Amino acid sequence: MDRLACMRTFIKVVDAGSISAAAAELDQSSQLTGKQLRALEQSLGIQLLGRTTRSQSLTDSGRVFYDRAKIILAEMADAEALIAETRSVPKGNLRISAPITFGTQLLATQLPEYLKQNPQVSVELCLSNRTTDLIEEGFDAVFRTGELPDSQLLARRLAPYEMVICAAPSYLETSGRLASPQDLANHQCLIFTHTAMRTEWQFDGPDGPISVAVTGRFKTDNSEALRAAALAGLGIIMQPRQLMSAELESGQLVRVLAEYQLPGRAVHILYARDRRMTPALRGFLDFCVARFGQG
Repeated sequence: MDRLACMRTFIKVVDAGSISAAAAELDQSSQLTGKQLRALEQSLGIQLLGRTTRSQSLTDSGRVFYDRAKIILAEMADAEALIAETRSVPKGNLRISAPITFGTQLLATQLPEYLKQNPQVSVELCLSNRTTDLIEEGFDAVFRTGELPDSQLLARRLAPYEMVICAAPSYLETSGRLASPQDLANHQCLIFTHTAMRTEWQFDGPDGPISVAVTGRFKTDNSEALRAAALAGLGIIMQPRQLMSAELESGQLVRVLAEYQLPGRAVHILYARDRRMTPALRGFLDFCVARFGQG
């Protein structure tokens, strides 16, 4: 006989107090219920219930098996529900938070494809450079750049930012070219205040790591404003290559110190450990890993 069906019958007999009561709840005959109970005992080689004409009681072995069987059946039910969800059509609303530049330059360009693939899903995208609280603010997923602090959130790693240093040709014509990172001390650096790059820029040189203090007349926590300043010839900018590719390809900005390697900047998508994984959220996470993953 089906072992799981026999286990369910055993649990029901214990909870209902008798074979006849359990049979009624299971909508099956008392004969079949008793047969399933005996089959389970025979397969285990133990007596689970002590039965008389008037009452029944769990044996010591039966009590141990009852507790474990309830856990097994509950886990099986959860697994079946999870499989049912994966087969269901993704639907509902997703609230997503992302840094402003990542959200506008990368995520927003890919979201139309995700929405086309999932016509019953809607997305509310909130863009901010502050550290949003996924739980308190009710987000389903948040994108984070930089190293992650310890938290109860789960994270999926995306491709790290490849940092580049660049400037407008007009700035370099008037201020001069750079031969080494140390030359930054004589230039206007456009400072992104949202990260540790607000005080120093780090390089991997042929002789090891190099840390250079940077200063400048323009500082902001907004990458779009920083890029506008660079395009206007106000100074030198350090930003992810993925976010500056159009300007670099067009020649509006040109790389400087390209022979020096810059440490990458981690990018993750986070979601709550205890939040139920809906088909919509699972599909969104998989979509983002496919589009922005390590490749």
